[in-house]
Amino acid sequence: MISTLQAKRVDAAISGITITAERLKTIAFSRPYFKAGLAMSTTGYAYAVREDNQNIKDFNSLKGKKIAVQIGSTGADFAKTIPTAKISTFNSGPEFFQDLLNGNVDAVVSDAFATLYAIKNGKLQGIRVVADLLTEEYYGIATPKDSPHLDAINEGIATLLSNGTYKQIYQKWFNVDPPQLPGS
Repeated sequence: MISTLQAKRVDAAISGITITAERLKTIAFSRPYFKAGLAMSTTGYAYAVREDNQNIKDFNSLKGKKIAVQIGSTGADFAKTIPTAKISTFNSGPEFFQDLLNGNVDAVVSDAFATLYAIKNGKLQGIRVVADLLTEEYYGIATPKDSPHLDAINEGIATLLSNGTYKQIYQKWFNVDPPQLPGS
């Protein structure tokens, strides 16, 4: 998606794209529309593990473990900082969660809210999130640099936040009030 935006073949990309300083060098972002973060689970984009795994309790207990991540994600970048971890990369969350459930990896590092939502809806039975968010990240709508559409996109997000629509949608999917989002 990033290279497509850089080549100006599309006007915008919306797909849980984390706003990072590195990405801001080559593309632009709307104001944040979602607060995310990485978590660990004994299966997940958080720290996620299998429910029967009591050995992984925090970041330090991941040293030397087999960790699954999604290719190109901030979770994959974070996993590289875990000393002596053996990292397996996957194209999608369902693939790495299945590997976790099968016992092929010890933990998954992935997006916390996607993991929690999947657990809440019973799609990841036997997996639990181990710790609080490891990182704090914000998603934005990505556009090419100097996009003429960025102001309209930001106005649309501001309207959804101010009129209560964003809160209604967030509560529907996560059963909690949304966190405060920065204006830029």
